[in-house]
Amino acid sequence: MEDGRSPPDELLLYVCVTCRKAGEPEGDMRPGALLHRALRAAVNATDEKGGPAIRVEPVECLSGCKRGCTIAISGPGRWTYVYGDLDPATSVDSILDGLRRYGATANGLVPWRERPEAFRKGTLARIPPFSLTSSDRTS
Repeated sequence: MEDGRSPPDELLLYVCVTCRKAGEPEGDMRPGALLHRALRAAVNATDEKGGPAIRVEPVECLSGCKRGCTIAISGPGRWTYVYGDLDPATSVDSILDGLRRYGATANGLVPWRERPEAFRKGTLARIPPFSLTSSDRTS
């Protein structure tokens, strides 16, 4: 949208591009940067197949350094989740599966058992939508 806001059905996938563990490469070879490139390519390939629009955004840090690689997913009116312990070589399909499930909800609350294993084990934070009704606070 021209005013900088996301379209109402667009999902945002933030990927920490600075993620790396001690001793891992710097710069473009950091695992976070590799995960970002892999996710961007995968999302571009799936855009042609339909489903919710996904915008992949690189971020400098999601403060999940001890649990890198980290991502955050959000969408208008939905809870935001931050996930860690992701592997750039093996997590892309799981992340996309989680995004599809997240996008199929009105509020971002995917039942725990329906989440991909990487999301069940890697949850770092769950952040409420900007504006909540009282019934949403107890879900």
